[in-house]
Amino acid sequence: SALALNGKIREVGEKVFATNGKKADFASALRSCEEAGGTLATPMNEEENKAIMDIVKQYKQYAYLGIKEWETSGQFTYITGMPLSYTKWHQYEPNGKGKEKCVEMYKDGSWNDKKCNLYRLTVCEF
Repeated sequence: SALALNGKIREVGEKVFATNGKKADFASALRSCEEAGGTLATPMNEEENKAIMDIVKQYKQYAYLGIKEWETSGQFTYITGMPLSYTKWHQYEPNGKGKEKCVEMYKDGSWNDKKCNLYRLTVCEF
């Protein structure tokens, strides 16, 4: 598949993280991951977070994660709806107060809540 080109892949435990090197808004990034048979990269521990960070650093592009803020509760959860078991928020984040419903990863591996309509690197997990 196109995602497997150029060695843009990191394996951690049972998971494989891969990028197509393209930037997209949250919905489009999620759709392209799902079309490839995966979902958006969703770090569930430090090791997985670092694997995604390696890709983000290599491309020097922030990436959306498979985490969203729910309208009703204002809680951030995995896009599956499961509660977060691991977080790596940047200092003073999340601070969008309901206006920033998506989550991006910075080049240092920390997270920031962000609007969902910006263009960020597509990183999928399989």
